[in-house]
This record gives sequence, C-alpha cells and structure tokens, in this order.
Amino acid sequence: MKGMLEPRRWVERHADYLYAYALNRIDEIELARDLVQETFLAALERVGEFEGKSSERTWLTAILKYKVIDVYRKRASGGRADVDRGEEMDFFEVDSGHWKAEYAPKALGIDNRDPLLQKELGSVLQRCLQKLPALWLSIFTMKHVDEEPTEAICTELKVTPANFWVIMHRAKLNLRACMQKNWL
Repeated sequence: MKGMLEPRRWVERHADYLYAYALNRIDEIELARDLVQETFLAALERVGEFEGKSSERTWLTAILKYKVIDVYRKRASGGRADVDRGEEMDFFEVDSGHWKAEYAPKALGIDNRDPLLQKELGSVLQRCLQKLPALWLSIFTMKHVDEEPTEAICTELKVTPANFWVIMHRAKLNLRACMQKNWL
C-alpha cells in the first residue's frame, strides 16, 4: 500500500489544508506551522504503517490531530486545578437549574446573511477564546471544534467527567460575557 502515498507532493497537496486545520485549533501561526512540519516528519517515519484504508489527507490529518491534542495536554497540565460548583449556582435557579433572569443569555441579533458581520463575529470569538485559561480552551475546542466525545477528552486531558462539565460551563459563561462585551 506504500505506493498510494506520494510524500514528494504532500506539501503541494496538503500543507495549506493542514495549516488551516492546526491554526483553527491552536491560533498561533508559528506553532501551527511547526505542527504541520512535525506531521510531515512523523508521516515520513510511519510510511510503512499506512494501510490505505483512508486517503492520504485523512491519514495526515489524523497524525496532526494527535499533535494538536499533545499541545492541549501540555497546556492543560500547566494550569489544571479542580474547580468547585459553588459560584456557578449564582447564575442558575437552585430548584429548576434554569438561568436566573438577570444572567440569561441575550440574543446576539446577528444577520446570518452578511459575510462581513460573520467575519467580524469570528474575529471577536477568536479573541474571546484566547482569553480562556489553557485547560478551558483545550476542552472547549476539543468538544465544539473537533467534536470529540466527552469520555475521550477526559481521558486525553486527565480530567474527571464532573470537572469537564464544570469547566465547559465556565468556559461558555466566559465566552458569553466576552462576546456580549465585545460584540453587542
């Protein structure tokens, strides 16, 4: 199956795609470039392991995905702390678990058809994401960008499911507050 791979054409065929994939998840230009280069090197070292069950791009993307997860893991290990559930109850009704009226999300009022507004919204969202603590950003990105299952995220980042949900909740609260402050 080795014949199906064309390493000499990887940069031409896949570099832009892989770079966009990495940049979308890491949001650091130099690190994204480094991860793509590391992906190509790792793929060259593993050419013999390619079974041809997927396309070349899918295989390269899978390698890059694990490199991104390693970055998340490194970032998360530097800032991990168990979080408690105390202050989050300030935002919710104790009986029903619903938002308290003063904290309920406000409509963003976005016209989905305006590409300029979409671009501006994306820019504000990226800035807000970068303000999150490393572990929160890693968990949020893995869940909502990479669509990883919760169990896999907990295993990869070594957090308990309860801690995962508290962090996810707090990340969303922070993103909402940042978006309301910077977008509305």
